[in-house]
Amino acid sequence: MPDAHAPLDERALSKLRWRCRRGLLENDLLIERFFARYSDTLTVGQGNGLGELMELGDNDLLDLLLRRKDELDAPLSEGTRQVLDMLRPPQRPAAVGQ
Repeated sequence: MPDAHAPLDERALSKLRWRCRRGLLENDLLIERFFARYSDTLTVGQGNGLGELMELGDNDLLDLLLRRKDELDAPLSEGTRQVLDMLRPPQRPAAVGQ
């Protein structure tokens, strides 16, 4: 079994990109931003976490990405939670007076 901290090779990265194609444009945009930012440094463990997220339905994934939900029915593994944090857009500070 490969080391979770080992870099993801080109073939595995290519397969992961293909697997990450989604039906909702919003998910695709966030995933493409993730790959643009992190594809050169992804590890096997992070690839596994991203794969676990891709098992979710589009609406559940979007709810997690947009912080509408913190968890689903089954808790996320630590590696998957790390990738989710990498995928999520930055939180904006609340407006003053709200």
